[in-house]
Amino acid sequence: MASAPKNTPDDSRTWTIADLSSEFGVTARALRFYEEKGLLSPERKGTQRIYSARDRARLHWLERAKSVGFSLNEAGEMLDLYDIGDGRRTQRQITVERCREQRSKLQRQRDDIDWAIQVLDDFIDEVESKMTPKTEED
Repeated sequence: MASAPKNTPDDSRTWTIADLSSEFGVTARALRFYEEKGLLSPERKGTQRIYSARDRARLHWLERAKSVGFSLNEAGEMLDLYDIGDGRRTQRQITVERCREQRSKLQRQRDDIDWAIQVLDDFIDEVESKMTPKTEED
């Protein structure tokens, strides 16, 4: 039997909630919350959740999207485009558009922060220049 290429994910592999919590640094509570929101859909074996390669990929995507400032709703909307049956073309197009928008938003925030830091630096310099050094007579 031929084995799958090393870079190809094994779609039959499964993970427990503890596995994914550890791998992605999220709490089990967060994973259950994602499930409640319909973002993940693990199978159940009794009370145990069994996550598929698809769930793992979705979690990876969610965590990455959250880390750059997308809300869970925004991330979920982009993830849901995976299933529309066009070879992920729409999902990729929308994702790129939204990522560009998010990048622009973050750039504007960085520019605002840089401006505020400069204003503070100027204010500190102004106040410090008016301070008189203490002399021994003070």
